[in-house]
Amino acid sequence: MVEEIKSRIEREQMKNAQLEKAIQDRKDKVNFFAHKGGKMRRLASKLKEEAEEMEESKVDVRKEDRTINDFKIPNQDITGDIVVINSVKIIQNHEPAIKEVHKLLRQRTKMLVSGPNGIGKSTLLRSLINKTSDGVKIMDEVRVGYYSQDFSTLDFESTVFDSLKKSLAEGNGTDIQTMRAIAANFLITGELMGSKIGHLSEGQKGLLSFAKLVLLKPGLIVLDEPTNHINFRHIPVIAKALNEYQGAMILISHMADFVREIKFDEYLDLGSL
Repeated sequence: MVEEIKSRIEREQMKNAQLEKAIQDRKDKVNFFAHKGGKMRRLASKLKEEAEEMEESKVDVRKEDRTINDFKIPNQDITGDIVVINSVKIIQNHEPAIKEVHKLLRQRTKMLVSGPNGIGKSTLLRSLINKTSDGVKIMDEVRVGYYSQDFSTLDFESTVFDSLKKSLAEGNGTDIQTMRAIAANFLITGELMGSKIGHLSEGQKGLLSFAKLVLLKPGLIVLDEPTNHINFRHIPVIAKALNEYQGAMILISHMADFVREIKFDEYLDLGSL
């Protein structure tokens, strides 16, 4: 995956270089034809418009070159059984069915949940987080970080600053400057802090969700398709952070290359139950 991403970045950088060359060519022609009369002046005007459009494309490519830096998700230090799963509800032949399982997650235990579409993977994670499943028990004092693929855990009416500050407080932190520095690492800079979360792009909401995990310092992180809206350049960095996370983790992901970058201790295949 890493090599593929490097290759894609190189191709886009090459495209950017070609754009710069074409832009300079048009600027040279504009300077030459602008002093002529009639049709030549109209041609200069057209070439100028083309150069401006290319400049816009070049700026977009440059923005895409920005990649988040390596980061670490600190974990809440918890001793004992963080998550105990004795049964799960799945959808089988269009009907709900309870299946017995025996899974135990402690610190540094990472579990991958898999299964066909429609079997109830995301529903399982939501019931776990909301504590509505009788077959699942999360230790009471555990801070849980939940990354929902539809960002349903984010308050779209809240500002980015207030949302980050809430996670900082929940993680027992108070340093606003550190909070801003962590946000900046996820490309959430000053001009975005006052924006409502609902005004962010899907990719920015994803990066905000990871910044909140860092500030929360959770004992358990639960991630439902965390790569869906993330720029491909960030994915190796995120995979590395998740692989190094020392708390308990439950993940759903359809991206095989991403999954291969993480060492799992437990597997829950709902399709085989």
